[in-house]
Amino acid sequence: MSSSVSESQDAVQHYRHRHLRFGWWSMWCYLTLGIVLESMHGFKVGWYLGVNNETRRLMWTLAHAHGALLGLVHIAFALTLPALAPSFARRQAVVSTLLIAASFLLPGGFFLGGIVVFGGDPNPAVLLTPVGALFMLIAVFLTASNIAPRGGRNGSGGSNAGGD
Repeated sequence: MSSSVSESQDAVQHYRHRHLRFGWWSMWCYLTLGIVLESMHGFKVGWYLGVNNETRRLMWTLAHAHGALLGLVHIAFALTLPALAPSFARRQAVVSTLLIAASFLLPGGFFLGGIVVFGGDPNPAVLLTPVGALFMLIAVFLTASNIAPRGGRNGSGGSNAGGD
């Protein structure tokens, strides 16, 4: 029994470290993208600010915003792992993969969709965005629905007589 508890704690630490690292590096990458976009705006770069490039500007701004937000989601997920029910251990790998995939697909679809614009419409790469959004929704649902009752994973920290 104690080896399964130890394995579960090791898995929590593994995923916690993975998502803290991924989240902070995502924040760095997408904040850097935001600084580059702001610089292009500040220096009045024509191929970014021109009227014909409004779609590109919007797509890239959405990529920056969603990417930075997803970085925060990874950090929140890492900090939430200890509060998840023991039954969540079976789902950790799936949720971790979904979150990471969403972090590439959702902002990546926006960014790639803005590289080449057709008559004011983003290119078909923008179709990666809803796939990433679906992955994110599934991961958030699985995580939210597995928050352990008061007391966390090991049941310590108070009684659950009220049936949280």
